[in-house]
Amino acid sequence: MNRVKAFVVQTPLPLQRKIDMNLGALHLRPLSWVRFTWDLAHLPANESPLPAHYQINRATAEDAVELRKVFSSSFMLDPVWSPAIGDVMQKVQSWLDHAFDSDHTACLALRHGSRIIGAALLSLDPKIDNHLAPGPTVSIEYRNRGFGTSLLERSLNLLREAGLPRASGIARDISPAAKFLYPKFGGAATPVDVAALLAA
Repeated sequence: MNRVKAFVVQTPLPLQRKIDMNLGALHLRPLSWVRFTWDLAHLPANESPLPAHYQINRATAEDAVELRKVFSSSFMLDPVWSPAIGDVMQKVQSWLDHAFDSDHTACLALRHGSRIIGAALLSLDPKIDNHLAPGPTVSIEYRNRGFGTSLLERSLNLLREAGLPRASGIARDISPAAKFLYPKFGGAATPVDVAALLAA
């Protein structure tokens, strides 16, 4: 027992305070964002097929409650967003409040049978800087199966059909979307100030 005690190192109080202050500084560091842009003229000619019993189609106002559940749970359960979850959720709710009352917005729903398991909210306005607001979102239990890629592909094609020559989307720089999803289909990334997200 004495041998075990000999290996326990007590952190001196001034050093412990320094560690706590450094950890606090990490949590207060501003979030970093990147904007991806796609040249819609260079998308694949044919959309990739989905597995049986899955489909992506336009959502309607009747889907609003299910869409809110998908977006809310996806953001709340993803630790990437925890430092700013209050601000992020406020913005997502604001986007959803106006999802079906404008000709400049469209929402795609990824359905497994009758259940909505993913979605993407799109702005069709060519003048704005964030057309994926929020972009492809898939329920936690359905991730890593290629559904995010399918939602992004359908989203970009819908934007092209609406007449946009280019599309853009903003993501947190350390998010899976920024690392693995948005670089697909020729997405090119540039750093962007967080104010751009709040103004989108």
